[in-house]
Amino acid sequence: MKTIFLLLFGFIFFQSNAQESTASKQVSTFTIEAPQLKNNKKIWVYLPKDYSASAKKYPVIYMHDAQNLFDAKTSYVGEWNVDETLDSINAQVIVIGIEHGGDKRIEELTPYPHPKYAGGKADAYLDFIVKTLKPKVDATYRTKTNAKNTAIMGSSLGGLVSFYAALKYPEVFGKVGCFSPSFWFNRKDINDLLSKTETFKTKVYFLCGDNEGDADVVPDMENVEKWVNTKRCECKKLNKKVIIKGGQHNEKLWRENFKKAYLWLF
Repeated sequence: MKTIFLLLFGFIFFQSNAQESTASKQVSTFTIEAPQLKNNKKIWVYLPKDYSASAKKYPVIYMHDAQNLFDAKTSYVGEWNVDETLDSINAQVIVIGIEHGGDKRIEELTPYPHPKYAGGKADAYLDFIVKTLKPKVDATYRTKTNAKNTAIMGSSLGGLVSFYAALKYPEVFGKVGCFSPSFWFNRKDINDLLSKTETFKTKVYFLCGDNEGDADVVPDMENVEKWVNTKRCECKKLNKKVIIKGGQHNEKLWRENFKKAYLWLF
């Protein structure tokens, strides 16, 4: 628990010492008002290499903790290399990265309050994504707007809120990348919610390491994955579980497995 706890709060207080940006030329940013959160949000956008030379539309991945996705200069302990990875395979996808809210990060990414760490305002955060950000993205870029072509992905608390997003907005998010999900933060509440959910059609890529600390990441993830399997025939192959031997709760694990998750989801 100590390792994961430090990572949760490390995201908040980190100040980068990197001198040069490592974001590719396909990455840009903009700021948008988030009335649901009563603040402004900085958004990072990755466009495919052939975007400007094409007229076609693209699927979209919404990702949390944008500071850690594209640029070593803004990352906490190393970036995910999302842009370089997608460039290397000529991926036909748009990525929308949402910067975390600093000292509001835990509030934004947790569905229910924790008795010790508080939080529990993910409903407002997801309402911002669905009702404010996604309409802006769809109006600005050439996107495929249906659930089949809209994914949400994140790690740690970002994994937790991504899976919760699929439960709350199944008509919006048809694919989920659920990396090292911190289900422990809201274990009882999530289990209660699952018991009340009758159907689940979302495609999910579950990933964690077997050395993530003492927060029960593996059994919690496997418990949720088993629930998913009760909602549809496994023959449909709509979810995949990957447990990396020796994998720890860090950007290295998520960076090294991002490509496989993307390729499986899309």
